[in-house]
Amino acid sequence: MGSLRGKPRRRDGFYDNPYSRFGQLNYEMWRAIRLVVDTGIHDFGWSRARAIDFFKQNSAENDHDIDVEIDRYIMTPGYALAYKVGQLKIAELRTRAEQKLGDEFDIRPFHDVVLGAGAVPLDVLERRVNEWIDAQSISEN
Repeated sequence: MGSLRGKPRRRDGFYDNPYSRFGQLNYEMWRAIRLVVDTGIHDFGWSRARAIDFFKQNSAENDHDIDVEIDRYIMTPGYALAYKVGQLKIAELRTRAEQKLGDEFDIRPFHDVVLGAGAVPLDVLERRVNEWIDAQSISEN
C-alpha cells in the first residue's frame, strides 16, 4: 500500500519551515531514484554496479543504505513502484473526498478510514473510501 505521509500538504500545517520542506523534497527525490533504479535493473538490464552508481550520483545516502536498497530492488521487482502507485491512489481518494465533502472534509477521519483498512488491495481501499464519503454525505443532509 502507499504512504500517507508521502504528500502531506502545506495547507495542513506541514512543511512550515525550510528544514521540514527540505526533508520532504529529499524524500520525494529518494522515491524518484528508487523508481528509476527499479526500472533500470528489471527493464533495461542495468547491472548492480550501474544501479549503485546512479543512486550515488543522485542522492546523499551512505554506501551501506544504497547497497541495501539496490539489493532489495534486485530481489523484488516492482517494489518501489508499489509505494508510488499507493501514494497516487491515496492522493486521488483524498481529492475525491475533498471535492465531494467540501468544507465538511476532515483529514483525521479520512486517515482513520484509510489506515483502518489495513493492507488491502487498492480497489478494496477505494470502495471503503467511497462508502465513507457516501456515509458522510448522507449524514450531512
